[in-house]
Amino acid sequence: MKDILSAPFVKEMQSVCSNMYRQGWDERNGGNISYMLDETEVAEYLDINKVIRTIPIGFNASELIGKIFIVTGTGKYFKNVEYDLETNLGIIRIAEDGTTAELLWGYRDGGRFTSELPAHLMSHIVRLKHDPNNRVIMHTHPTYTLAMTHIHELDDKKFTHTIWEMCTECIVVFPDGIGVLPWMVCGNNEIGEATAKKMEEFRLVVWALHGIYGAGKNIDEAFGLIETVEKAAKLYMLIAQMPHINTILDTELKAVAESFGLNYRKDFLNL
Repeated sequence: MKDILSAPFVKEMQSVCSNMYRQGWDERNGGNISYMLDETEVAEYLDINKVIRTIPIGFNASELIGKIFIVTGTGKYFKNVEYDLETNLGIIRIAEDGTTAELLWGYRDGGRFTSELPAHLMSHIVRLKHDPNNRVIMHTHPTYTLAMTHIHELDDKKFTHTIWEMCTECIVVFPDGIGVLPWMVCGNNEIGEATAKKMEEFRLVVWALHGIYGAGKNIDEAFGLIETVEKAAKLYMLIAQMPHINTILDTELKAVAESFGLNYRKDFLNL
């Protein structure tokens, strides 16, 4: 059996956690990632019939029974992932009862998955219905996106429109737009349910005064969505108090979207 520490999915988690910390998005133990894995690939590195212990999930995830995820740990610092993978990450499988996770590897200090795992799993369930290839849910605290929620209206259309105006690539990268939630208490099922509802329409959901959720087919896609929003939010914050002499017009946003053959949110443009 191959060394689990050399598994591509472990290396991906190691790399993206380190990158997100270096970006300044994941202070202290901020941020969490869940990545659904292929059972056949995992079996090359682990005895998937050997369960170390079981951990209650906190809600019924019966739609994901048997699915395997690698998940960041609760209270763990992204900056430490690269130095101690087995303590800061864990590989879990949703048990037959749907309410329990079976630990297959990791959390070796007795820890457990992020407290926001229910929110992640709720979003996985929704996104898989819209895209069977969805694999990743990523939550982080990008600085300028968070700052923007302090001064911008918290409305899906208005927030998306402002971000789309900041640079040409935005409507290309997320033509489906951005969902926005008002401030809510984190780490509970209520915010998870609200996020999952937004995920019916969007791959990106901003948590006002907190951070952002991104969904994708792989680590690169989820990270790239968030990275692009953050770049646009930085541009917005840099020019918010200045006169806007130039901007991308709605007719031009439409032209870009149609040039790329995108299924974009036409109702988010003012035409």
